[in-house]
Amino acid sequence: MVKIEDIKFDDRGLVPAIVVDVDTNQVLTLAYMNEESLRISLEKKLTCFWSRSRQELWLKGETSGNYQHIVSITADCDRDALVVKVKPDGPACHLGTWSCFDYPVLEAEAPAAEEASPIDNAFSYEGLMELIRGRKTEGKEGSYTTYLFEKGLDKILKKVGEESTEVIIAAKAEDKKETIYEIADLAYHVMVLMVEAGISLEDITEELASRHVIDHKVKQEKMT
Repeated sequence: MVKIEDIKFDDRGLVPAIVVDVDTNQVLTLAYMNEESLRISLEKKLTCFWSRSRQELWLKGETSGNYQHIVSITADCDRDALVVKVKPDGPACHLGTWSCFDYPVLEAEAPAAEEASPIDNAFSYEGLMELIRGRKTEGKEGSYTTYLFEKGLDKILKKVGEESTEVIIAAKAEDKKETIYEIADLAYHVMVLMVEAGISLEDITEELASRHVIDHKVKQEKMT
């Protein structure tokens, strides 16, 4: 077990801390800790950093409510960098995005169609719904979906709202690829909401089918 005394802080007394979402393995942010903030992080099991710009301790979430609950802290082989795995209460970035790392410099090319996995080819909404139901009824350690159900309706609704905003931002920027990505995120979180609320795909299909015979004028009258 690595001790605080083993950590190699730089000449400013700082060590970089890479914060990772434990459920998705997504990198959330890169911040810095000094010895005091690391001790606070270990004691509170909440991320605490040293703000280089303000020159003061910074407990993540103290003002925004977006605390990061620490699951583990791991040092690298040289003991001069840390990986902090967390369960976040909300977005990591001050701009409101889940991760600070949302700005591609080089993107990996999508795999050729013939290289797609059998799982990808077999995808269906019904299959995804069944998987989501299983995460609610049986749970799975380390599963983001299980985490959402454990947090409850308010957390799920918050995520639906956040993803809706991301769709709007991407669409407004006329970024087709990003819009597709964000719509997929929104669709998934809406399906989690559906399972939480006891709503099936058939319920939605029937509702849409019932609207097929409603003409535009009637719909306008309902809206006024």
